[in-house]
This record gives sequence, C-alpha cells and structure tokens, in this order.
Amino acid sequence: MNVSKAVQLIDADVLEEYPIATDQRLESHFYVEMHFRRWLNSRFCLLAEPEVGFYGFNLFFVSQDQSPVGTLPCDDRLLAKYLNIDIERWQGLCKREISPLYNWHKVRCSNGEVRWAHPVVTEMAVKALGSKRKNAEAKAKMRERKRLKDLTQMLERIGAKHLMANPSFVERLDSWLVEHRPECNRTEPIIREALDVIVTERP
Repeated sequence: MNVSKAVQLIDADVLEEYPIATDQRLESHFYVEMHFRRWLNSRFCLLAEPEVGFYGFNLFFVSQDQSPVGTLPCDDRLLAKYLNIDIERWQGLCKREISPLYNWHKVRCSNGEVRWAHPVVTEMAVKALGSKRKNAEAKAKMRERKRLKDLTQMLERIGAKHLMANPSFVERLDSWLVEHRPECNRTEPIIREALDVIVTERP
C-alpha cells in the first residue's frame, strides 16, 4: 500500500487535483452530514466483512480531521495508528477483496502531497465548506448592518443628520472607518475625524 516518494512525484503529474486547499479549515466541524440510506445501500456497506466495514467507516471520520479536510495520508503506518491497530493487521485488511480503502483513490493536494480521497467524503467536505462560507457571509452582513445602524444614530446624535441625504454617505463613512480605524471604538472624536476626511472627498 505504501508508495515511495519518488513514485508519488511521478504519479502526481497525472493525478486528479483535490478541490479543497490545504489551508482551508473547518474549525467548528463537529458533525458530518450522513445520508444513511446512501450508506446502507452502498456496495461497501453491503459486501464488506464486518471488521473491514468498521474500520472503513471510521476512516470517513478520521479524514474529517485531516489537512486538507476529507483526505487520508498514503502511509500505512499512520492509517494503522489512526485506527489503533498494528501495521500487520492493517495491511492484512487491505489485501481483502473489499478493503477499508474501498473507493478511495489518490489525489494531488494543493501543497503537492499525494493523499487518499473518497468521492462521497469529498462531496460532503465541499458542501460543509460551502455552508461555512455562507454562514460567514451572513454574519458579515449582520455586522455591517449593525455598524451602519450605529453610525446613523451617531450622526443624528452629533447633529450631522443632513449628511445622510446622500444615500451612499453612511456606507462611505463605514468603509473609511473599516479601512483606516479598524481597531478603534467608534466614539464621537473618531467619527468627527472621519467626517473631516469624507466631506472633503469627492463622492
């Protein structure tokens, strides 16, 4: 099962490129979406010996904590360690007609490393990353709405409500503060400083 580094470098030229970069993380990734009917009707679940099925199923979850997420190292020693079995037992399992690595295939990762990937595991990982991005975007929009609301209230409080006649003014003011005073509390002196700059700029 092990492949030497020299062979891996040659094979990497023709391998599929893994779609998730090594620097992409799922820090809050505490659960995995599980399509139980898909699993129960899969060839692996139906035909694998119970021992093989147990370890193969565990590998799905081991891969969730790897980099990139959803992959496994091409090193029998590491895989045996992850499953808490000795190397001889692992290699024996891999010699069976349906092994724990059934339907896993080698891919090239963004850092050049060759690793194991599984089409269904990859599908779920890509979906999870998409959900993470959507959640991050939604949270960013919520933070922006709050900043704009707070700015509007501050402008009213300091007697600069007339500046909001331009619909884009508050957004411009917020953008300047985000860029130039990201760590500062938006106190009245900071807002007035920003206003001194913004009102002299062309819209």
